[in-house]
Amino acid sequence: MTRVVPPAVVLGVSGGIAAYKAADLLRRFTESGHDVTVVPTESALAFVGAPTWAALSGKAVSTSVWDDVQQVPHVRIGQSADLVVVAPATADLLAKAAHGLADDLLTNTLLTARCPVVFAPAMHTEMWEHAATQANVATLRSRGCIVIEPAVGRLTGADSGKGRLPEPAEIYAICTRLLARGLEPDLAGRRVVVSAGGTREHLDPVRFLGNRSSGKQGYALARTAAARGAEVVLVAANTALPDPAGVKVVRVSSALELRDAVMAEALSSDAVVMCAAVADYRPVERGQTKRKKTESLNVQFVQNPDVLAELGTGRRPGQVLVGFAAETGDADGSVLEHGQAKLARKGCDLLVVNEVGDAGHPTGFEGEQNAAVVLGADGSSTEVPLGSKDALADVVWDLVAARLPAS
Repeated sequence: MTRVVPPAVVLGVSGGIAAYKAADLLRRFTESGHDVTVVPTESALAFVGAPTWAALSGKAVSTSVWDDVQQVPHVRIGQSADLVVVAPATADLLAKAAHGLADDLLTNTLLTARCPVVFAPAMHTEMWEHAATQANVATLRSRGCIVIEPAVGRLTGADSGKGRLPEPAEIYAICTRLLARGLEPDLAGRRVVVSAGGTREHLDPVRFLGNRSSGKQGYALARTAAARGAEVVLVAANTALPDPAGVKVVRVSSALELRDAVMAEALSSDAVVMCAAVADYRPVERGQTKRKKTESLNVQFVQNPDVLAELGTGRRPGQVLVGFAAETGDADGSVLEHGQAKLARKGCDLLVVNEVGDAGHPTGFEGEQNAAVVLGADGSSTEVPLGSKDALADVVWDLVAARLPAS
């Protein structure tokens, strides 16, 4: 019987108040079977002590290159890692990593690692926005490192702004995406827009017309693009999902709001993936008060803009456009026939066609899995078997990356 060797993860922890959140990230790795070595900085131990890291990882913890020197830890740890993630990564740690400084075990490990390296920054907004920090981040990204954009929210004390450590669950999701396929940051330097969820068209302050889209596939697309190094904008319509780490989230409700947000963000993007379920119609008038119950209800509707078709006719040169088509077969054609007709009408490069049905359908709304056929304007057809929504997201980005012009 072949013994499966668990992935070797190095969790670097630098000296910020968010160090306590890294304990949750460590727990997620160990409980899912990863072999984790925690390498804190000396400053990190002022926030979370070595006994905590040792108890959670099952390994001794050190900050010094002089401990167990016979095993050459400053070289061995990085050489044997399948992934290095630094969470939190302070401004000081980012500066040292960008300039190749190596004055402790963590910075030595970063120099010897030849695996994917992920930095999850956490610091005050002014520190993150400082020109020096931004230059260091650009340098690290140019070398193939994944530097996750920090979240917006409450910081130390009463301050709020950009610089908050993304939630450990979302950092973990990006890291496991990297480990699953050994993904290279092939979207580094690219800016992509993804829409997700389902729009709502309000009849009155209480009632609306909507759909069952959960946003899970769109979020998987956004998360995977971030793991592959892209700058990601997620236009989210009525979802209840946590923000993916490193992703700018623009929240919308109606089709018109989604259209305005997507068109604005698409102006400076390399790729747009329209995964949201957008309502075809909206009421001509929205009631200002709740409609009372009557024998019948007559509502006049007007057609919403076709956002995908509008993107197809007005996109910038070299921009790759992807649409999604949730279809059911009927008397007029099969799922694929409807998809091929839609591809021709919309003017997109790729159309992801998936069959949907009632609740319980394996590729229906709200589920954890998906299957699809990705049709290309060049006549290509890529079948994606039933699997996770992350797996479908990888296929979509593979096809997008192959169509992007050289940067």
